[in-house]
Amino acid sequence: MTTLLGRFKQRLRRFAQKPGSADLSPYRALLDEVNARAEAIGKLSDTELTEAATALREKAPFKRADLVEVVALGREAADRALGLRPFDVQVLGALGLLDKHVVEMATGEGKTLSGAIAAAGFALQGKQAHVVSVNDYLAQRDAEWMGPLYALLGVSAGWLSQSSKPEERRAAYQAEVTYASVSEIGFDVLRDRLATSVADRIVPEPSVALVDEADSVFVDEARVPLVLAGSTAGPAADPALAELVKRLRRDLHFEVDDEERNVYLTGAGSEAVERALGGIDLYSDEHVSTTLSKVNVALHAQVLLHRDVDYIVRDGKVHLINDTKGRIAKLQRWPDGLQAAVEAKEAVATTDSGEVLDSITVQALLNRYPLVCGMTGTAVAVAEQLRTFYALEVLVIPSNVDCVREDEESRVYATLEQKEAAIVAAIAEAHGNGRPILVGTLDVAESERLSRKLAEAGLECVVLNAKNDAEEASIIADAGSFERITVSTQMAGRGTDIRLGGHESTDRERIAELGGLYVIGTGRHSSSRLDDQLRGRAGRQGDPGGSVFFSSLQDELFTQYVPDFADASEVEEDGRVVDRGTLATVEHAQRVAEGVHLEIHRNTWRYSKLIEHQRLLLLKRREELLTGGDAWEELARRKPERAEELAELDEEVRFEAARQIALHHLDQRWTDHLVFLTDLREGIHLRALARQNPLDEFHREAITAFNKVENDAWEESEDTFVKVTIDAEGAHLEAAGVQRPNTTWTYLVHDNPFSSGLEETFKGLVNMVRRK
Repeated sequence: MTTLLGRFKQRLRRFAQKPGSADLSPYRALLDEVNARAEAIGKLSDTELTEAATALREKAPFKRADLVEVVALGREAADRALGLRPFDVQVLGALGLLDKHVVEMATGEGKTLSGAIAAAGFALQGKQAHVVSVNDYLAQRDAEWMGPLYALLGVSAGWLSQSSKPEERRAAYQAEVTYASVSEIGFDVLRDRLATSVADRIVPEPSVALVDEADSVFVDEARVPLVLAGSTAGPAADPALAELVKRLRRDLHFEVDDEERNVYLTGAGSEAVERALGGIDLYSDEHVSTTLSKVNVALHAQVLLHRDVDYIVRDGKVHLINDTKGRIAKLQRWPDGLQAAVEAKEAVATTDSGEVLDSITVQALLNRYPLVCGMTGTAVAVAEQLRTFYALEVLVIPSNVDCVREDEESRVYATLEQKEAAIVAAIAEAHGNGRPILVGTLDVAESERLSRKLAEAGLECVVLNAKNDAEEASIIADAGSFERITVSTQMAGRGTDIRLGGHESTDRERIAELGGLYVIGTGRHSSSRLDDQLRGRAGRQGDPGGSVFFSSLQDELFTQYVPDFADASEVEEDGRVVDRGTLATVEHAQRVAEGVHLEIHRNTWRYSKLIEHQRLLLLKRREELLTGGDAWEELARRKPERAEELAELDEEVRFEAARQIALHHLDQRWTDHLVFLTDLREGIHLRALARQNPLDEFHREAITAFNKVENDAWEESEDTFVKVTIDAEGAHLEAAGVQRPNTTWTYLVHDNPFSSGLEETFKGLVNMVRRK
């Protein structure tokens, strides 16, 4: 009776608080069957357990009984190999993953172990599983940690990272379960797409993607293009322009829109720039697409991108900061012009520029897999996006132990100064009795500013941000220690496990009596998921804990998404806002931000879908050229005289020469097509001024251009086929000036942080009218 009542309460709670999630009841029934197998499986020797798992390989695809058996074997293997016996909720998580869901499991509930059991289950069905992580560190940690579990089940496992050599990558991909970051898998896919020999490819056909921190990968990083570039002698940014825009004054020479997303020259600004550049006309045909564009990019870099907020400078290089993680975004950069402008602004060496050989978004990368699932602590908040873009449903797994964390009502202040004074006071009060405190800040600059204020108040703290990320593990390990104050960016907001009492759990009971870890957020994020991730650092596995968020009416979230808000009507002497209307408006600002991001994601995908479709069509044709004799047959048909001249050569030599010629030109035309699509998309919103639908116009022109790609490639291949020397050693392409880039590199392009919609178009037109 108690069990039935408990389940009824859980269903009621799920219905009330977790809308859009899948029904847990079928998995509870499977759990009962898994538990019923525990005693029998527990009597197996290690050898017998491995043999039982191996026997399941012959039963794929799994039926209900097989699914129960593999999870039951996985639970027993985890107990023996790792000393971790999965709780019922972890078994439920594994079952949900095997049924292609995104499972939501609270912080500290053991998602890693659930994911490993599910990955082994996929492998035993003959499906190669890629466990997709958000970074290399987690990929290596989890692969090595779960290795003994896989070994006991007779499943091979491997991992790869940014530093992995080609042979190490190949070995990792040959394993049945491969742990890797999403970017590394994407980069390997891009390299394979430009391979000129089947033997050079290393990534197997996609089968299963099991995504850790699923909301971050599926949503936050979904629009980020992964890029493979080839070296070119691109123009460097002009340091003189960087110095010039530094002298321009806001509201006189340039204006910034209300959302701080776009900056544009005024009439006076245009005249000042023209005088400084020797009396040129910025809007003449000669300069409008070159000089004016460079000035605008330099202005964007100077005004809208902030050091220690959007990027840091370390070791003479500009490093972007991932705003959802607070970490350095390794290998990530803005498009070449903006990247170079920021580097000129900071007077550091300009990084290599080059042509984009191919690219793929994270969303398109994951959609390659026939079967996708994932796990995270915050999935329900993005259930709509998971359903819309990936056809995935969320399965909410209850906590093993009820969360007893006390989440206080948010505190809102009129000004930024009043908010930070209140934060210091709150920290001092909690620190007075030795309670450990984790302070989550929004960026590097804020973390350092707050640490200075704490020092002035006589409060010693440890700072964790993108500048000292190498110390992350040691800092987090002791963040739950007695009297510890840790000030961190969003680095500590996801994927970290903070134990009460530190890594040795010293004074654990003492700290628990004080209320456990106290999480203080210095501002609301643009997504409620990030707030929830930060809160989730406290209250792990039934531990006591508390959280509170501070906001001000001068915070960027408020000013950007509720710019027309009138002053608060009820403000106390210390600046705290108490009227309910204003407090509700802060929540509203966050919902508006989430809606904007959803619409950006949706709109971006509308454009990306066509590009990805064209890419797949081209890859199909490329595969035919790579694996068959199509290239020789086509070139021989087009140029029979040349084919006759080469008739005495060995067939394989002729086929390979034609193949390399055709692949080179097809790849080059695709590169040119990507450049065309980029330029087209950047200006397509202008079509709205002529009452045309920008998306329809983009599709119309993109399709027309794509239809020429293959034919143009064959025409250029004909010319090369005729002029290049082809002998017993093959085609001497380099001697004929036909060669691929000497060097290639990979990086991620940070989405342009500035809007480029119709509103900015009108602003630009108004600006030109003012000038004229």
